[in-house]
Amino acid sequence: MTTLWKNPVDLQFLNQKNDQTIHGALGIVITQIGPDYLEGTMPVDQRTHQPAGLLHGGASAVLAESLGSIASLLVVGIGEKTCVGTELNLSHLRGIRSGEVTGRVTPIRVGQSIHVWEIKIWDSADVDHKLICIARLSVMTRGRRPSPDSSK
Repeated sequence: MTTLWKNPVDLQFLNQKNDQTIHGALGIVITQIGPDYLEGTMPVDQRTHQPAGLLHGGASAVLAESLGSIASLLVVGIGEKTCVGTELNLSHLRGIRSGEVTGRVTPIRVGQSIHVWEIKIWDSADVDHKLICIARLSVMTRGRRPSPDSSK
């Protein structure tokens, strides 16, 4: 089966690498990888609530941008290029107060320098995957700049 990812992917490595980032603070975990998709979960609790007790739209944005950015890194090869989000668009479709959400990123277009991803977020307990949020992320890829001390 053909895969979109440049190199084999180790979920434990991805989660370990992201543990000391916003992912760790919000409890985001990459849970599944397929040939052209990536899934992750995020708890719906005090870390991700807005004042009314619902999942905060900003938390959904973090999950969406994280999944899309990681997917772009996997396409170009971790450490080979830099990937930066350039546009994120979200539609919040329904609320959730507790439990966990799952997000799945799939490609819309993967070019040499621009990737466009669709991210669907649903209640992990909902077998019908009724959407809580749908997002589109554009990511720009570019060559890595040498570190400041690499000229020494």
